[in-house]
Amino acid sequence: MFAIIESGGRQIKVEEGAVVSVDHINQSVGNEVTFDKVLFLDREGTNIIGDPFVSSANVTGVIDKQERGQKIRVFRKKRRKGWRRTLGHRVDVTRVRITAITAG
Repeated sequence: MFAIIESGGRQIKVEEGAVVSVDHINQSVGNEVTFDKVLFLDREGTNIIGDPFVSSANVTGVIDKQERGQKIRVFRKKRRKGWRRTLGHRVDVTRVRITAITAG
């Protein structure tokens, strides 16, 4: 059984027991999180497609870790002017261990 959820404007495929990275969730480690924006649900070969979300379906998980993602480098340049800038940032991410996928 797997599901596709929306979190932070991204679509993430999740299964029970999997650890996924999502955008920062402002809760402490060990707290339980519920994702109610379920776009797609596969239950023993039966596909349930949401319009846009599957009603009465949710995904539950426990926050494992709060950390920082990979560094993103951005290089900007204007041709023939000698102007260049290197910028970058790191995004805060939350690691969530999926415990249950429920469909109503």
